[in-house]
Amino acid sequence: MYDTRDQIPKSCKWDLTELFPDSESFEKAFSKLKEQIAAFPAHQKDLTSAGGLLLCIKDYFDIRRQLSKLYEFAARQSDLDLSDNAHQAVAARVRMLYNDLSSACYFLTPAVIRIPQKRMDAWYKEQPELESYRRFIDGCRRYKPHTLDEKSEKLLADLSFCMDTHETVRSVFADADLTFGSIRDAEGNRVPLTDTNYVPFLMSSDRKVRQAAFRTLYKTYGQYGNTFSGLLDGFVKEKIALAKVRAFGNSLEASVFDDEVPSAIYNNLVQTVRTNLDPLFRYYALKKRMLGFSALHLYDIYAPLITSQSRPYPYEEAVELVLKALRPLGKDYVDTLRRGLTKEGWVDVYPSKGKRGGAYSSGCYDSKPYILLNYQDRFDDVSTLAHEAGHSMHSYYSRKANLPQNSEYTIFVAEVASTVNELLLSNYMLKNCTDRDMKLNLLDERMNTFKGTLYRQTMFAEFEQLIHRKAEAGEPLTKDALCEAYYELNRHYFGKDVVCDKQIACEWMRIPHFYYNFYVYKYATCISAASAIVKRIETEGEPYVQKYLAFLSCGDSRSPLESLKVAGIDMTEPDVILAAIEDFSDAVEQFEKEVSHV
Repeated sequence: MYDTRDQIPKSCKWDLTELFPDSESFEKAFSKLKEQIAAFPAHQKDLTSAGGLLLCIKDYFDIRRQLSKLYEFAARQSDLDLSDNAHQAVAARVRMLYNDLSSACYFLTPAVIRIPQKRMDAWYKEQPELESYRRFIDGCRRYKPHTLDEKSEKLLADLSFCMDTHETVRSVFADADLTFGSIRDAEGNRVPLTDTNYVPFLMSSDRKVRQAAFRTLYKTYGQYGNTFSGLLDGFVKEKIALAKVRAFGNSLEASVFDDEVPSAIYNNLVQTVRTNLDPLFRYYALKKRMLGFSALHLYDIYAPLITSQSRPYPYEEAVELVLKALRPLGKDYVDTLRRGLTKEGWVDVYPSKGKRGGAYSSGCYDSKPYILLNYQDRFDDVSTLAHEAGHSMHSYYSRKANLPQNSEYTIFVAEVASTVNELLLSNYMLKNCTDRDMKLNLLDERMNTFKGTLYRQTMFAEFEQLIHRKAEAGEPLTKDALCEAYYELNRHYFGKDVVCDKQIACEWMRIPHFYYNFYVYKYATCISAASAIVKRIETEGEPYVQKYLAFLSCGDSRSPLESLKVAGIDMTEPDVILAAIEDFSDAVEQFEKEVSHV
């Protein structure tokens, strides 16, 4: 880690002055946009004509475009030094503008819905430019059965700032207020246990460390189970109430309606995975044998199968490895990414004091993609670079091919391109690897990717669906009810070769995703789609690559399911999920063959 950002080479840092040269220009744009948002409700009186509707919608997307640019500048600047309160305050002010816009445009969707279809058809002919907003207009009109009168919509818009607060409270409580005591590390030193270092401790090769971390963390969570259950119960009830207010059948239906997918996609995933757990059980049996335990406990699940140390991968080498792995995607893809990673400053590479941890890809229509890394020369970091580059190239193609209003792809497909890149890198490394331990490490990482993304996220999705159903049936989500349901689900997903330790019943308390309203299933559907795409890239070559690049270029010009069909992927069929399960099973089999040769 660098102590200060001025120590980091310029080529490895973002240059945010490309968005706004200084704070003065940012503040000027902020003030102008705030006035534009405040004036937006005046459009309400003009929505009786094609021209008035066009002006209103154009103004709406112009505001969103400017707002996203302001947000990118403020949020990226904030993430580079979380200790800078001034930057945090600026980012908070921009986030408030989103609330202002939500309140100001409350009338737009109801107004679009009220326009008779014959009149709307005539308006498209009268104002041909409206055609470029048809996707947005049709999106509004989809909500006709679920839209209230203007007064009620205004009330909900005004209340939006105080909804979805349960996760914030949970996060503050868990991340800032809870203390988990201390444990002894592998060297015998007593060190504080936190929710952040918990998973690294679970990956320790020392079983005593893993056990201590597991038991200590969940002992603390268990002491506050009534608080966590109260928060989750309140969140679920809020979503159920909103679903009822908007005339949805249930909270799941309301959530996936926003994704433009039917509940059947969710149900298909859960049913297909939970009835095809044998490859997962085979993996746990393999892990049990490899670790030499008579009983595999839940605190052993993340224990490394191969303990040899991987060599370092300097960032420059990582870039070349990723570019070589992605050659199947074609010259344009690779050349564009090379420029972004080496010349155009897409990546903020290294950790520094105060910088946000983790990794992500961001950006807006008027910016380059921004990739945040905390690169530390590990192969995991190489894989992370490939992953985030996938997001960035998806955004690049989407924005290049579409007008601003159709340029942002939906969350349902957001993890497809990133996972495609990860899998292509994994395949490339496996094909070119001559070191046996490295090959086993790669296979172990691949197994963990599928285990964590396909199986674990589906288990989370099943738990989420279960608790919403309980609440919809009038059952209170008490600590005991939640713990019992979560424990039984774990028993089912871990099978007979894993001891289902009682402490795992409290794990739901540390999972923030249960406050994301049926979000996690998308991780599992995305890895399934990505797995199918990679197979076709490697077997069909250039003709299929063109279909995949066309998918990347869809943006929001099509529904997510229709976008995936451009790449030949039909998520309504269980075959896509089953093929991903087969990929996982193949990795387990390859690992077994490698270790059997010793």
